[in-house]
Amino acid sequence: MKRKTRILASVLALCMAGTSLAGCQSGGGTSSAASAKASDAASSKAAAAPTTITIWHSAEAGIIKCLQTELDKLAPNVTVKFERKENMSDALKLIGNDPSSAPDMYLWAHDKTGTFAQMGILSPVTDFVSKDELADLLPVTTTASTYQGQMYQLPIFYETQMFLYNKKLMKTPPKTTDDLLKYAKENTKNGTYGLVEQHSTAYYAAAWMHAFGAAIVNDKSEPQLNTQAMMDSVAYHKQFVPYEPVDGEYNTVTTLFKEGKAHSIISGPWLVPDLKTSGIDFGVAPMPTVSSTGKALTPYAGVQGLFVLKNSAEGKKDAVTSVLRQLLKTDVGVSLAKAASCAPANNKCYSDAAVSSNEMLMTMKKTAETAVAMPNTPEMDVMWDATETMLAAVNKNKKDIKTECESAQKKALEGIQSMK
Repeated sequence: MKRKTRILASVLALCMAGTSLAGCQSGGGTSSAASAKASDAASSKAAAAPTTITIWHSAEAGIIKCLQTELDKLAPNVTVKFERKENMSDALKLIGNDPSSAPDMYLWAHDKTGTFAQMGILSPVTDFVSKDELADLLPVTTTASTYQGQMYQLPIFYETQMFLYNKKLMKTPPKTTDDLLKYAKENTKNGTYGLVEQHSTAYYAAAWMHAFGAAIVNDKSEPQLNTQAMMDSVAYHKQFVPYEPVDGEYNTVTTLFKEGKAHSIISGPWLVPDLKTSGIDFGVAPMPTVSSTGKALTPYAGVQGLFVLKNSAEGKKDAVTSVLRQLLKTDVGVSLAKAASCAPANNKCYSDAAVSSNEMLMTMKKTAETAVAMPNTPEMDVMWDATETMLAAVNKNKKDIKTECESAQKKALEGIQSMK
């Protein structure tokens, strides 16, 4: 606002100077030419004025530092300012498209895409960059970023679960789940576990469901909690629970692994920095294959990327386009991989030696070939709770699987109906 005020003052000053000069000369033509020249100069100055793009985020400092460095290359025409925002979902619902308080873009996971697209506050990224420019992105990342046929997120990096093991305790990671179960039975004793995982958290249990052909929702976002495949997966997975910590909570299982009291853990790249700090000599292995189905545990993929607020799209289109194009460059993905061990969404990054030599990133890329994009529809707000209630009843309270699956399905349908 202050910049616009200064420009307007400059225009007025030039106009006044032109009028004064005309009074000393004869003829109105000179006055018009001077005014036009002043106007052109002011317009040129306004066109060259830098544009500031504000991006909300809740990412780690190392990731933002890396992105800031890359986006600073757009200066002086575009200045990018990252602002940390806690409770991103609530904040976005509150501000909507209010230009006085909304950011221009935000960096976040893809799973709430449907919620904000339904609110009408997002612009598709294909309004700024062509589909050809997105061709190098891994398919699972573009699937995750798309809601009802529109791609609302520019994928930057993604996360999947991994099988991590303590090299001092586990010499050879099991290749099948039957082998893993046998290992857990033989090595769970005296406060030490063969395997730990968040067995009753829907996000983690989904890997087992997918390996049996089950899903929390189908492609129409309809609940699928009482299918035979779902009951089969829950029954098989339940065999592992007696050999794991009963609560299956994040803090419990990660602490056990970091303290060398668990031989293996199913977790994600977010745990790796803590493991390095703890001094754990860990390895990364492919997810085991379910012996009875022949399919590997197939986790969800979560994608982090940029969303564009519709209000910004209307007023800062050129600057927004520059930001998106800059982040599509291979250099950005490679930098993130080096600085923060992020798995790049851009497939070309994996040709760089710094990425291709990283065991964890290459394992994640392999997993991403079959991983399921975490659903991004509003109905999932109901499904997470319904699924976890069922899992807790079965795994922690030893309730009947069929009864709990049927009950969860009924509650999910009622919950979704109440959203309409």
